[in-house]
Amino acid sequence: MADSAGAGRPLIAARMDHGHGTGPGTGAPVGSGGTDALGWAAVDGVLVLFLVVAAAGYAVALRASRVRSRWPVRRTVCWYAGLGCVAAALLGPVGQAARGGFTAHMTGHLLLGMIAPLLLVLAAPVTLVLRALPVRAARSLTRLLRRRAVRVITHPVVTAVLSAGGLWVLYTTALYPLMHGSPLVHALVHAHVLLAGYLFTAALVGPDPDPHRTSMAMRSVVLVAFIASHSVLAKWLFAHPPAGVGQADGQAGAQLMYYGGDAVDVLLIVLLFSRWYATTRPRARVPAGMRTGP
Repeated sequence: MADSAGAGRPLIAARMDHGHGTGPGTGAPVGSGGTDALGWAAVDGVLVLFLVVAAAGYAVALRASRVRSRWPVRRTVCWYAGLGCVAAALLGPVGQAARGGFTAHMTGHLLLGMIAPLLLVLAAPVTLVLRALPVRAARSLTRLLRRRAVRVITHPVVTAVLSAGGLWVLYTTALYPLMHGSPLVHALVHAHVLLAGYLFTAALVGPDPDPHRTSMAMRSVVLVAFIASHSVLAKWLFAHPPAGVGQADGQAGAQLMYYGGDAVDVLLIVLLFSRWYATTRPRARVPAGMRTGP
């Protein structure tokens, strides 16, 4: 731990060590023993249940909508790949290492907060549900999507604040060490990261029907602002790692956040402008002599 971190960080790190391993940045295992072990096991169990329900729900919707036109295979692949990213971020080697190291944590952040939401959005789950539901139920869902509350929570500015703002709060306050010492806070933070990332991505490039879709100009400005905020935060973390994180681990994690985030941001830019081009390009006119019908 760098001397410039001040006297506060050792105290915070010591609190994180109590009852939950050695805290982030040390590379040692966490969640060892007692009530904490049961808490972390419960969090993992809830996550597994969520993944199973999400995987089975998509499969059921696919089966219910099979009487309609064929569902694109790429969307199905995106859904299950997205769930795989969620599992990889929070379970297994990456999930375990993320509880004791900042670089591993940032790997999980990229998987959970950027890559998984993009894949899940591209799977168009709302469209699939509308295809699978009976007509009356589908109309009820459509009316729900048109409500004012949905318009507010899915507005690009709101989703960007939830996503980027949430990261600033996580990494510049005591929330980061707290989440590594509390299974409940850990679960709530990661649920926010995934949901905020999904809403943000859907607001910008989602293929699902959106009665509140904002203009291309609005979405472009929001995306540029988000990229800038994400990059500035990564640079800030390079110089000021979160409490309890060693300087070397903090710098490696910040670099991963910066360059990994840029890669996903490039994909968002490509998708945003490709969809804009697809909806605005001139349609080829059919010569009058080749038209059919009455």
